[in-house]
Amino acid sequence: MRENDQLRTWAAAVIGCDVFDIQPLHEDQGPWRVADRYVLRAPTPRIGPRMVATGVAALQVAAEYELPAPRLIDADLTGERAGVPASLETLVPGTTSWPVGTPATLRAAGAALTRLHALSLRPAEHLPFRPRPIAVDDFAADRRSGLMPTTPLLQQADDLVTAHGLPSDPAVFLHGDVWPGNLLWSANQVTAFIDWKTAGVGAPGVDLSELRKQAAITFGLQAPIHVLTGWEQASGLTASHVAYWDAVAALNTRTTLDDWGIPNATTRRNNFLEAALTHL
Repeated sequence: MRENDQLRTWAAAVIGCDVFDIQPLHEDQGPWRVADRYVLRAPTPRIGPRMVATGVAALQVAAEYELPAPRLIDADLTGERAGVPASLETLVPGTTSWPVGTPATLRAAGAALTRLHALSLRPAEHLPFRPRPIAVDDFAADRRSGLMPTTPLLQQADDLVTAHGLPSDPAVFLHGDVWPGNLLWSANQVTAFIDWKTAGVGAPGVDLSELRKQAAITFGLQAPIHVLTGWEQASGLTASHVAYWDAVAALNTRTTLDDWGIPNATTRRNNFLEAALTHL
């Protein structure tokens, strides 16, 4: 960011300030917090131009349907004005620190997803079909090709998911990366979903089971039950193919989760996956 004067100048012109502070929100990389009111996104070693474009498309949908998300201020996807593809959005107040994992907060998280899933959409250039969470990764394929080691459990799960085939679930608007760091909380309620760079269109289970997996790893094997209850109560629907989508979410993780910073994360992932396989 220090080197990109054109990006800085563009952002300053958009918000109407000549001088402002820019602080990285992810270690020494973007996105960046601007003037304590905005978030600036541009390509980084982790985020390519297509991800920036997907985030913009998702925020446009969120604004149109008044979904709980930041509001897009401006975007330059060609880089003509900013020098690189870039977007500027509002900074939503709240905390990404997950409240205590009580049944009530877990149900609230599941219920919040239904706001997104109530919207039926067709895939588009920057909101493509998503067959799994964080679809830019495919760790199951990496294991199949030998790029990553596997285990008997992960191999069994991959075989069963492949044999099952993709369910024909309705296509809805997806966040695509529903982990605790992308949920903003206030007063034990989810106030916004942030970081839409892997959003798209697909089955509700893509988001729902990713959240269930995250809850299982963070809070234990009973937590996903409450996430599912919250989603079903808020939507008035019975979630379909839960075991399949749980397995898909678990498979799209690295073989070991030592870098998650959560004790026994790999064991908890495996327990979640084993539970899914008993119903698949």
